[in-house]
Amino acid sequence: MTPVLACNGLGVGHPGRVVGSNLNVTLHAGEVLALLGPNGCGKTTWLKTMLGLLPAQAGTVHLRGRPLSEWPLAERARELAYVPQGQASTFGFTAMDMVLMGRTAHLGLIARPGEKDRAIARQALERLGIAHLAARSVHRISGGERQLVVIARALAQQPRAVLLDEPTASLDFGNQGLVMRAIRTLADEGLAVWFTTHDPNQALRCANRALLMRDGRVLAQGAVAQVMKVDTLRELYGAGVQQVTDADGGLPAFLPAFWP
Repeated sequence: MTPVLACNGLGVGHPGRVVGSNLNVTLHAGEVLALLGPNGCGKTTWLKTMLGLLPAQAGTVHLRGRPLSEWPLAERARELAYVPQGQASTFGFTAMDMVLMGRTAHLGLIARPGEKDRAIARQALERLGIAHLAARSVHRISGGERQLVVIARALAQQPRAVLLDEPTASLDFGNQGLVMRAIRTLADEGLAVWFTTHDPNQALRCANRALLMRDGRVLAQGAVAQVMKVDTLRELYGAGVQQVTDADGGLPAFLPAFWP
């Protein structure tokens, strides 16, 4: 099966500065991939390069088997959706207004959304269980609800893949659960999903595969149960890691070691 997204020998970075090199990954429909690594290791730069927001320094990126560079920007925007870190709106848009912005990829910048676009936006809100927020200002909802609205906006693009950069950053414990549940829902409905996180427990419980990145290179990748190990996480973060297991013998949980 042709992956939705793939890169081979990819180099990522900025003019005059390489951040990551020899990066290889595939992302298939219905799959959740978690990318973990210390601050500054290149996670966001890699995502932006996969989206075409930054030019590749080396190697290739393919979208549905076709080089990303060959996709016109409008077509690319209908295939790939991006949820950046912690967006905040200056204006008091309603949740519906925000989600309708996702239809720009299909309408162009000056066209007005029609009833079909509004129906798609309503459906996106319903899929994430937040239809009741449609008329509410994004300034009058919780941080987790606002993040779900941004994810709904990505859904309104009707993409094949959604890439999310630290989607739970700055959210409280309960709102983190709302967002991670939404990510799993996207994959269950057939989308390819790639998210970055600092929490190995989110990766273990939400993702199918994990990719660990340090110092601009891939340290390990594979099925989460195989990759998410204490020794590997210690090497990834250069810090102590403790593993605990619940009384029922379910999935383990990883905690930072607070003292030697």
